[in-house]
Amino acid sequence: CWAGLTDRSYNARLLPAKPYPAAEAMGTRKPPMKEVAKLFAAAPGKQRTCPKSTYLFPAFAQYLTDGFIRTRVANDPPFGDGKEERKRTTSNHEIDQSPLYGRTEAQTDVLRLKSDAKGKRGRLKSQMIGSEEFPPYLFGDDGKVKAEFCDAAGTCILDLPLGLSVTTPGLKTLFAVGGDRANANPQVATINALFLREHNRLAAMLESRNPGWDDERVFQIARNILVVMFIKIVVEEYINHINTSLFRFTADPKVAWHAKWNRPNWMTVEFSLLYRWHSLVPENFSWGGQALPGWQLTLDNSLLVRDGLATAFAEISGNKATELGLENSPAFLLKAEEKAIDQARLNNVATFNDYRRAMGMDPVESFPELVGKTNDPVEKARRAALADRLKALYGSVENVEFYVGLFAEPREKNGPLPDLILAMVAMDAFSQALTNPLLSEHVFGDPGNRELAFTSAGLAEIERTGRLHDILVRNSTGLAGRYVSMTREDWQRD
Repeated sequence: CWAGLTDRSYNARLLPAKPYPAAEAMGTRKPPMKEVAKLFAAAPGKQRTCPKSTYLFPAFAQYLTDGFIRTRVANDPPFGDGKEERKRTTSNHEIDQSPLYGRTEAQTDVLRLKSDAKGKRGRLKSQMIGSEEFPPYLFGDDGKVKAEFCDAAGTCILDLPLGLSVTTPGLKTLFAVGGDRANANPQVATINALFLREHNRLAAMLESRNPGWDDERVFQIARNILVVMFIKIVVEEYINHINTSLFRFTADPKVAWHAKWNRPNWMTVEFSLLYRWHSLVPENFSWGGQALPGWQLTLDNSLLVRDGLATAFAEISGNKATELGLENSPAFLLKAEEKAIDQARLNNVATFNDYRRAMGMDPVESFPELVGKTNDPVEKARRAALADRLKALYGSVENVEFYVGLFAEPREKNGPLPDLILAMVAMDAFSQALTNPLLSEHVFGDPGNRELAFTSAGLAEIERTGRLHDILVRNSTGLAGRYVSMTREDWQRD
């Protein structure tokens, strides 16, 4: 139908729906959701660590995907109506830095300083806390959203942080930002604060070089530069971290200009599900030498504000990510696993093997094959027991649900992701990043339009940026050689 082809408030699909009654008639069994969710729980004190990734990897993955994978969920009253629509999305379907700039023009407007005064053109609103620049706070001392972020009726124009309640301990430390997930924890807020500083730095550079430009032009060009800079980091740092080969990818948009897969983005329900990387998150997080329960950092930016951006990045990079897979999610995220299983069922997502076939991969033929082989005796015993648990729940490996199968597979050698997730992320990484309108043949590929969209100075800034560290060193003090990377300092290729 027309709506099905055009209404992007619904997620797209990679495979047609496979409704439960039809699947049941074919002998498929769907075990109780709560029993399936138990497969994700890590044994107390026994989370497996990822040999390759620091916590900066899942923090960046969360920041990236929260910009375009946006299942329609809501806060409970009084901050929302509590209604969730897990077939629908609020996404713009683009890598557009919406956690920083907002999803809508109205949101962007209230986040902008909008001043034509010299030295202020093109800036995003910010505040100085000591010598550090951060986004402004969303809430005033009275616990209410500040009037500058509300419409005439007093309704907040920005998307309120998800999970917000009247008892949120860090309420007064939450920033006014473009995304309702950009305050999820200080790790994600740290990345957003970095990009706010970079936007304002770029605006200052553009204004100094073009004193006749007004606020609007400075803002728009700075935004163009930052979005492309962000995409470059996505490909050249993030995707190369995921990459298991010796070959390194570069963000060259020319490969997309005449590719068969070059099309407007429309995020799929499957992509939304495969990015639920809860098991990468450790139960406890070390900050300043103190072990803190992960749940305690939710919706609280006080550590970031206290210690500053450079220290925050060093602390995030100093924590090891845990391993992606079943039996490894922290207790405080098990409810999120239940929600994901429920969302997959609500959307009638096909089985795990259906997606392996769709990706041109061989289907797995047994539960031992699904969980993979290993020579480590402890891990071998765990996987054998996991295979038995899966068989007891599903009977046949053909019945294993997409969401469960994704994380039942073992992590690939020299990478942080299992086999099918790696293939699907790799496929979408280029077809969603390099198809950005700013990278099109008619903008980035046309010398005149490229100069108009970015300026030669802006293009030089993009060229010299390939990692988060590059942006951090020009927007912070006190890093003093401390390690900042998605890849662990002690990682060695196997």
